[in-house]
Order: sequence, then C-alpha cells, then structure tokens
Amino acid sequence: MPFPDIHPVWFSIGPLDIRWYAVAYVAGIVLGWWYANRLARNNAIWQPRKPPVTTVQLDDLVLWVTLGIILGGRFGYALFYKPSLYAGLFTGSDWSERLALFRLWDGGMSFHGGLIGVTLAIVWFAWKNKIRLLSLGDLVAPVVPLGLFFGRIANFINGELWGRPTDAPWGMVFCNDTILDLYGQCPAGLVPRHPSQLYEAALEGVALAVILWLAIFKGRLLAKPGYVTGIFLFGYGLARASLETVRQPDFGMENLPLGLTMGMMLSIPMMVVGAWLIWRAWSRPPVAAEA
Repeated sequence: MPFPDIHPVWFSIGPLDIRWYAVAYVAGIVLGWWYANRLARNNAIWQPRKPPVTTVQLDDLVLWVTLGIILGGRFGYALFYKPSLYAGLFTGSDWSERLALFRLWDGGMSFHGGLIGVTLAIVWFAWKNKIRLLSLGDLVAPVVPLGLFFGRIANFINGELWGRPTDAPWGMVFCNDTILDLYGQCPAGLVPRHPSQLYEAALEGVALAVILWLAIFKGRLLAKPGYVTGIFLFGYGLARASLETVRQPDFGMENLPLGLTMGMMLSIPMMVVGAWLIWRAWSRPPVAAEA
C-alpha cells in the first residue's frame, strides 16, 4: 500500500510551524477534558457515591495532567530510550547540545514516561484536595485512549515508529517525497513494513476506549474504585506488548534479553498493577454512599 505524502507541518504562522504532532496533543487534551467533564457531571454512574471532583477542580486538574504528559513524556523518553540527552546537560560542547533535553520540537516522547508524569500529578492533586485517589484515577483513565489515538495518527503522518518488515498486502514503504526532502533519505528503507502506528491507534485508542466506556456505562464499575484504572492499565499493557511483536524495536535496542523490547519491558509492570487493581476492586463490595 502507498504511504500518504503528508508534511509533518500543517501550516506556518511566520516563523512558527504548527505541526500535526502538536495538534494531536492539543486535540487529545481538549477532547479528554470534554469527556472527563461529562463523566464528572454524571452522578448516576458513580452511585452510590458522588463524582470525585467538581467541574472547577477538573479544570485545575487538566493543567497538572498536561504538565505531567509533557514533562513526563520527554524526561521518560530520555531515560528509557536516549540517556545521552541527560549526559549532554553536562558534557555538551555548546548550549545547543546542553539544552537538547528540553527541545521538545525535535521530537522524542514516551508514553510510559508520560504515564509516570500523569500519575504523579494525580497523586499530588488528590493529596492536595483530599480526593479519593483511585476514584480520581478512574476519572482520568477513560480519557487517555483518546489522546493515544490522535498521537498514533500523528506518528503515522510523521512516518515514525514504523513496524517490522512484512509481506502482508497492507504493508507500507515508509518513504515519500516529504521524507526524502526532510532527511535526504528514507530511514525506514524501501521494504514494506507493518503500519504499526495504525494498529496502535486501533487497539490502544479505539478498542480500549470502547472497553472502558462499556465498563463505565454498562458494567457500572465506577462504583468500585480502581476497577476502571486497572482495566486501562492491563488493557494498554497487553495491547502494547502484543503490538511490539510487529513494531520495529528502537535503534540500539534490537537485541534485548529474551527477545523483549523496551516497550514490552515497560508494559509488563502495567499489566501486573492493572491485574492487581482489577482483583482488588472485584473482590470488594461497592463503596458505601457518602454521608
């Protein structure tokens, strides 16, 4: 199948480039805020208790979650995939190399790093506002697949995070005039590869969003704090670890022990924590109504 020739810059305003990747982050955050707002306003799905936050508190939470996504995503990428960015802070030959860690526009974000950043933001916000932590997690978890969907579509547009070589009829050669113009070559080569970005958009985004919607509105699982969070963690971890078998391993990490990839190694703990939260919530009765 042909790989569409879409420039990573949507449009420019003077020297400012508006990139599809940035638009994906904004779309995910805005749509996620809208969805979380609807969940927070729906008292019925939280019975026999009340929603964990007011809409005013939710507006404040969005700011902290956004910071967690950006800072956690970037610092996590450097920690898990490119530690040289940290070393460059001290050993860089000039300020450009020393500040490379903070050049978000150069690309390089990690979902697992963003997850850690968001988790820290949620823990801090829950402690500061005396909110039930697991219930707050249950509010945030269902909106994450929306951001994942847009992010993976942006990865596809950028022609990055491609899959392993394949002879499947839907395999794509991740090469076009835009990539040649930007890089002088096609980093993915000229062999057909799995469009793993689209697989991830479908599983981590659409499928997981539907599963969580069913858990909330059909299973009424918000009555058991931690259940929805557990489903998200286990579901994402399972989808990501499975799709790592068709996704090209990150450069320099092709030969990790036991045939694992970094994505698998980071997703397995998610599955363990998610399974524990599901078991914990399932084995307990619904929370009592608030006084």
